[in-house]
Amino acid sequence: MDEPLVTVANEGSRRIIAAADRAAKMAGLKAGQTIAHAQALIPDLHVRDATPEEDRAALTRLALWCLRYSPIVAPDTPDGIWIDTAGADHLFGGEHALLEDLTGRLNAKGIAARASIADAPGIAWAVARYGNQAVVSPGRAVDAVAGLPVQALRLEQKTLDIMDRLGIERIGQLAAMPRGPMTRRLGTQTALRLDQALGHAFEPISPLVPLETLSHSIVFPEPIGRPEDLKRVVSRLTAILCADLAKQGIGARRLDLIFRRVDQKSLALRVGTARASRDPIHLAKLFDESLGTIDPGFGIDEVLIVASRVEPLGAMQLQARGIDKQDPEPDISPLVDRLSARVGAGKVFRLVPVESHVPERSARRIPALAPASGLTWPEDLVRPARILDPPERVEATAVVPDHPPIFFVWRRVRYVVRGADGPERITGEWWKSDSEMSSFRDYYRLETDRDARFWLFRDAPAAEGGRWWLHGLFG
Repeated sequence: MDEPLVTVANEGSRRIIAAADRAAKMAGLKAGQTIAHAQALIPDLHVRDATPEEDRAALTRLALWCLRYSPIVAPDTPDGIWIDTAGADHLFGGEHALLEDLTGRLNAKGIAARASIADAPGIAWAVARYGNQAVVSPGRAVDAVAGLPVQALRLEQKTLDIMDRLGIERIGQLAAMPRGPMTRRLGTQTALRLDQALGHAFEPISPLVPLETLSHSIVFPEPIGRPEDLKRVVSRLTAILCADLAKQGIGARRLDLIFRRVDQKSLALRVGTARASRDPIHLAKLFDESLGTIDPGFGIDEVLIVASRVEPLGAMQLQARGIDKQDPEPDISPLVDRLSARVGAGKVFRLVPVESHVPERSARRIPALAPASGLTWPEDLVRPARILDPPERVEATAVVPDHPPIFFVWRRVRYVVRGADGPERITGEWWKSDSEMSSFRDYYRLETDRDARFWLFRDAPAAEGGRWWLHGLFG
């Protein structure tokens, strides 16, 4: 077991515990206790001077690192970080996938982290520190926090001491009290924190924007909210930003738009590009698909654009096509960007060959604009346009054993075979596992009475009970 460790700070003439590690807390120590009392309880206690300025600087650096997950990030001293994931979680495959990626990366760097996503910051703060839910479903805040201790309300210790004397241990107990007497006894701050933990009170987050990051904002004398107004603002901001990008010889790989409403709530959108770009028209269009998701509320009074990821991008020589016989390949990166903004970056890819005879292993996905691997498929290798992975079981009947079928049933539809070609035997990759030493497949290309062509295989000879599988479709 680790030896107890605490950091200490000066409070007037007293030296008190500023923070305690897990071993110290298990021994009964907590922040606010005098160091004399703590050393009386644990004579061999390890003590270090607190460095709050260094702690805040380190927390800010960690918050800047978290900008990869959302454009709205802010440090929450002394040991937390706010991340508004709305509008960005889909880029990581959903809220659960985002949390797994976040905590996994932090743990890999030796940083112990707990995280939760909820409708409001106060809910997430409470559940991350005292609960066990990764994601609190919308409208389930009361159920998520009612059983948590009152320490999850971010209250001063003197208020918690009063609650302890009153026998109030859980948030649910406090929420059940009449609001008037509770406020008079425990203060308005307690009522506010309770409302924030239940999602009844708004809590703004001021986004952290790195000083060296290129950004521009427009503040409006009168709030705006119409979609066409937002589009014009986005076009204006991208034009200004791209001019600055050109001056520095860089291009944007990721852009963030932050909308500040009159109620101080911030909303954000994030888009990425397959290649560095500073084409203002192209970059503005990337936001077209998602602008409709912005709820202006009672109006938006400021819009901020941030080039949160940039790369070097030199000047481009313009030329007329058809004059030079060595015309460069057409640039499809704008198309890739538009598709990625519409359906998600993970769904835009291309396939490259892999050195494997097993069909489902013979290709892999790479980013749409990644360089070619140098491998090619043989020109005489006949393969269907669509491969099913995994293959789907079919019921087939052959007149003669080990011959192609005369009909088969796939997804409750009966197909009569008019013509067949094969077999093409593909053996297992024996160097991968023992189970593939003796495995093989006999593939047939079949043409049916429905003018459709299929790729079927049998996984063993008919005498050994070989089964039929559909692995691909031609055309």
